[in-house]
Amino acid sequence: MKSANLQQKSISMILFMLLILGATLPLSAIDSPIKTGFARLQYEGGGDWYNDPEVLPNLARFVNKHLSSSIPIDQSVVKASDTRLFDFPFVYLTGHGNIRFTDIGLNNLRTWMLRGGFLYADDDYGMNDSFRREIKRVFPERELVELDASHPLFTSFFDFSSGLPKIHEHDKQPPQCFALFDDNGRMMMFYTYETNISDGWADPDTHNDPQDLRETALRFGLNIIHYMMAK
Repeated sequence: MKSANLQQKSISMILFMLLILGATLPLSAIDSPIKTGFARLQYEGGGDWYNDPEVLPNLARFVNKHLSSSIPIDQSVVKASDTRLFDFPFVYLTGHGNIRFTDIGLNNLRTWMLRGGFLYADDDYGMNDSFRREIKRVFPERELVELDASHPLFTSFFDFSSGLPKIHEHDKQPPQCFALFDDNGRMMMFYTYETNISDGWADPDTHNDPQDLRETALRFGLNIIHYMMAK
């Protein structure tokens, strides 16, 4: 099982690197579908998983510009219970309300992350309790680890050695970020709280954020992608 997981991880990351670099690979050359672009996670529970639909396309444009990559701009939407989840190495989750996964979704998310999938979750104000509850159901044996600016993600491309940026006020608490790691030390999930990085990826008139704040958020988003690629 361990060798199979490592093989799947290698396939996912190699294909994602090819995508970033604008390379192509014939479907006949591999046993797994080509991984395409970024995906948003649709979940049960009533939370607004769908808000600000432009954020992933805007992030893809920004990453393509700075890395000379060719990530597809169109956002994909996938459910945790869908086998299509395994087509994506990077999946994004956000919302304000309740999050709930089915038993099939829990098992899929666990297997997907252990096989190389990377989940980025950004609290859009109000999902923290339910997200922590559900991620504990996915990995009951693992604990969220709080990260600080000494972690390599903070300087993987742009320099955020001064710390996690605060994009939106929320409860006016310091911004925090947390991660889940596999047994080999690979980050499987990154969670930002009291900052709302992804709101800064929205169009200018969505939240009326100033351009410099949006640029900061997009730069940190690129760091997340670049760090994932490097691992």
